[in-house]
Amino acid sequence: MINKCWITAFLLGGFLLSTELNAQGFVKRYLNSILNDTSDISRPQFLMYPTLAYSPETSWEIGFSALYVYYAKRDTTHRLSEINGFTFFTLENQYGLWLDHANYAQGDKWFFLGRIRLQSFPLLYYGIGSDSPSDFMARVDANQIWIKERVLKKVRKNLFFGIEMDWQRLSQVRFVPSESVESLELPAGFRGSSNLGLGLGLVYDDRHNVLNVRDGFFSELAVMRYNPFWKSEFNFTSFLSDTRFYHPVGKSNVFAAQVFGQFQTGEVPFNQLSLMGGESLMRGYYTGRYRDRNQLAGQVEMRFLPLPLGFSKRIGAAVFAGASQVFPEVKALKWDNTVWSAGGGLRFLLFPKKDIYTRLDFAFTEEGNGFYLFIGESF
Repeated sequence: MINKCWITAFLLGGFLLSTELNAQGFVKRYLNSILNDTSDISRPQFLMYPTLAYSPETSWEIGFSALYVYYAKRDTTHRLSEINGFTFFTLENQYGLWLDHANYAQGDKWFFLGRIRLQSFPLLYYGIGSDSPSDFMARVDANQIWIKERVLKKVRKNLFFGIEMDWQRLSQVRFVPSESVESLELPAGFRGSSNLGLGLGLVYDDRHNVLNVRDGFFSELAVMRYNPFWKSEFNFTSFLSDTRFYHPVGKSNVFAAQVFGQFQTGEVPFNQLSLMGGESLMRGYYTGRYRDRNQLAGQVEMRFLPLPLGFSKRIGAAVFAGASQVFPEVKALKWDNTVWSAGGGLRFLLFPKKDIYTRLDFAFTEEGNGFYLFIGESF
C-alpha cells in the first residue's frame, strides 16, 4: 500500500512559528478567526490552508485547500451548502484541481450535487477482480477529466428527482508495468477514452448539515447510460444505490451507517469500473485497489462529537469499520471474497457555530494502512 498523510499547516506548530515573518499579523488574525469564531452563524465562511503530502509515485506534493460554507439567503432554517476545492502540484511535474459541492437553493427547491477532477496524476493498476495481486501491476500515467453533476428538483418534502451527467476523459495514457510483472494483459480502455453518461436520479435527503450529520437519512438511486449516440466511446449502463443513516446516541454522539452498491452492464473501460477504496468508503485501501463491474460495500461509524474532556469542547473522536467486495456478475458474489477495513481517528471542531469538524483518520486493513485528513466527516 502507498499511504499519504495530509498535513494542514494551521494545525502545525511550525506554521505558528511563521508569524515571525512579515505576515505575522495576518497569520495571527486568520488563525484567531478560525479557532475563535465570533461571527454571526448566518454569515458565509471561507477557509483556505496549505497542504503537504508525500508518496513514492509523486514525490513531495504541495497544494492548497479551500472550503466555503453558507446558508441560502443567510437563512439558518435552510440546509448548509458547501463548496470544497483542492489544487496541487508535485516535484514530478504532476498537478490537479478538485472541486466538490452540495448546494441547496432557497426553500430547498433545487439541489445541486457534483464534483470536478482535472489532473495529470499517476494511477496504480492492480488488475481486475477480487483476486488481483496485492502489489500493483502497473503505474498508469495519464491526464484525466471527470465531471459529475446532479441537478435535482424537490418533488415533495426531502425528496428530489432530476437529471445526472457524468463525463470522464482519460488521455495520453501510458501503462508502465511493475518490475515484478513479466507480462501485462492490457484492459479495455488502455489507450484512453472519452465517455459521456446521461441519466436520472432519485434522492431522499433530510440532512441539515452535509459535513456533519447529527440525525438524518440520505438515499440515492441513479441510472446512467453511456451511449455512442452522444459520443461515448464505450457502450454501457451503470446503476448506483447509496443509502446513509445517522442516529444520535446521547447528547453528542452519533451512530452512522452506509450501504453502497454499483452495478454495470456492457463493455466498461478500466478507469470507470466500480473502484473500491479511498478516503470515504473502505478507508485504508488505495482507490481502485480492487475494481470490477460491480461492487457492494458497507460501513459503520461511531462518532463522539465532542469527547467529554474537561479542558476542551472542540476535540472529538470516531471509530469505524467497513466491508466490501467487487465481482463481475451476481453469481460470482462469494463471502470469501469480502475484504474489510477498520480504524479510528480524532476530530477538531473547526467552525463551532456551524458544527463542522476536521477529521484525522487512521485506517488499517489486511494489506496495510492509511492516514486521511479532511474537513467534514467521511459520509
